Amino acid sequence: MIVAGEIPGRFAWADDVCVAFATIEPICDGHLLVVPRAEVAKYTELDPDTWAHISRVAQTIGQAAEHAYEGSRAMLIVAGLDVPHVHIHVVPACKEADLSFSNAKPASDEKLDAAVTRMRQALLALGHADNVPADMHSL
Repeated sequence: MIVAGEIPGRFAWADDVCVAFATIEPICDGHLLVVPRAEVAKYTELDPDTWAHISRVAQTIGQAAEHAYEGSRAMLIVAGLDVPHVHIHVVPACKEADLSFSNAKPASDEKLDAAVTRMRQALLALGHADNVPADMHSL
């Protein structure tokens, strides 16, 4: 599991409740997942405080996406049929068609590193240094 550090990830955010990291099959550059540390299969089963917290973090990640990818708007997708762990997709997009999972494709390590670096820089610029891990590859 990526959240527990058992599988490598590229992290832009970490706190006691959740993390945000790059998906290996992004819809577009800057596509991050906000995932609670608690392993819960469905968002309807999350306790309300955790849901509120990950929603606030998703909003912050969205603000960073809009800062990093000028001209885009941050969009959210709550999906998760692929893994039994709640996650919110935060996607910088310009139009609804940009949100289609048919656009998702594997990205190179270099492309993922560049996108997460850009998002981390945006989070730092917006004053969130306390939640940007020192190393994007570990928590």
